[in-house]
Amino acid sequence: MNFTEFGLDERILEGIGAMGYETATPVQQQVMVPILQGKDIIASAQTGTGKTAAFLLPLVHKLITEPHDEHLINAMIIVPTRELAVQIAQSLEGLSYFTNVSSIAVYGGGDGSSFTAEKKALSTGVDVVICTPGRMIAHLNMGYVKMQALRYLVLDEADRMLDMGFHDDIMKIISHLPKQRQNLLFSATMPMKMRELARKILHNPEEINIAVSKPPEQIVQEAFVVFEPQKIPLVKEVLRKRNFQSVIVFCSKKQNVKQLAQALKRANFSIEEIHSDLEQAQREQVLLDFRNKKLKILVATDILSRGIDIEDIDLVINFDVPNDGEDYIHRIGRTARAASEGTAYTFISEKEQGKFAQIEALLGHPVTKAEVPKEFGETPPYNPRTGRSGGGSRGGRSGGGHSGGGRPGGGGGRHGGRPGGGGGQRRDNRPHPKK
Repeated sequence: MNFTEFGLDERILEGIGAMGYETATPVQQQVMVPILQGKDIIASAQTGTGKTAAFLLPLVHKLITEPHDEHLINAMIIVPTRELAVQIAQSLEGLSYFTNVSSIAVYGGGDGSSFTAEKKALSTGVDVVICTPGRMIAHLNMGYVKMQALRYLVLDEADRMLDMGFHDDIMKIISHLPKQRQNLLFSATMPMKMRELARKILHNPEEINIAVSKPPEQIVQEAFVVFEPQKIPLVKEVLRKRNFQSVIVFCSKKQNVKQLAQALKRANFSIEEIHSDLEQAQREQVLLDFRNKKLKILVATDILSRGIDIEDIDLVINFDVPNDGEDYIHRIGRTARAASEGTAYTFISEKEQGKFAQIEALLGHPVTKAEVPKEFGETPPYNPRTGRSGGGSRGGRSGGGHSGGGRPGGGGGRHGGRPGGGGGQRRDNRPHPKK
């Protein structure tokens, strides 16, 4: 379906056309029409399906074609992480480039000047606010946020926000909003607690399910069954064996990120770490260097598994087994974007075997167990029942023995004028409308 078929304002089409895109993704085709019709929606959609543009395009259309007060806040997008807030602000900047829509990203981790800029926008008026819950609560508590005329509310990655304990913050923010508004809820999964939240917020919503339940077929998935102390040496072996140009290593704990990053730096790899202990400016610089290929390897917590749009990643390593299948899909989905190929390795310790067996059950098939190089010594067998109990046998090497060539072991706002500044990009570097 061509973007011209949605009846979008010409100024929006001009921006999309300048970026060279014409065809809408499936989520955009299904979501944009009911949003333009003013309906509440609850959509099951994962990162990489084009959902950001799916709600931004109709919101921008409504803001520039319908009367609204420029001195008040008209739309709010609530997200779980500062990285996602910045990404959406950048996408909005590109999609609204030829309009006068103003926006600001509101998130913690900045300095005093960023808080002052946020306060000015929230008190004097801005069209779109993209915010994390905690930071918005901080502003609301000070009494100057002008939300009495808000018409559009978007909850993006709502399941992640609930997992992070933001339910009460979300409900507190909503208590400050007008009851008459359009509500859009996006979530990668739809557990019962998500549907309970939807019942509290949405009014006769249209339900849309376009979630990707399986990883793209072009991702080569392999797992290495090892003892915990073997993980760091194996990461080094993997990175030395093939000349990967862009790698993300996911760890479940900050301490593991720091320990692995130190080991890789000592081994002279081009690597940086990213986690919540870093200042926001540091995190943004690391991401920028990684996007621009100045940095080959990024070691990160799950803060990057959703909502970060970085293409051309050819290897994802799960240093720790993710907590559930959905997180696994999100992590390895960082590679093989835009129909490209990618590789995903998962390191499974004895205690993590039960979790990985549950991931395999979600996938509907076992993941190939690659052979660990013999110089690493004895490795545990893959026995998920033993893994669930936290035990493990030292008797034997990991099975599978898959062999592959070269694998280890063989195998925000507008520029100037109005308040904004959520990481807005220049005209020659606007984001992809499908992000």
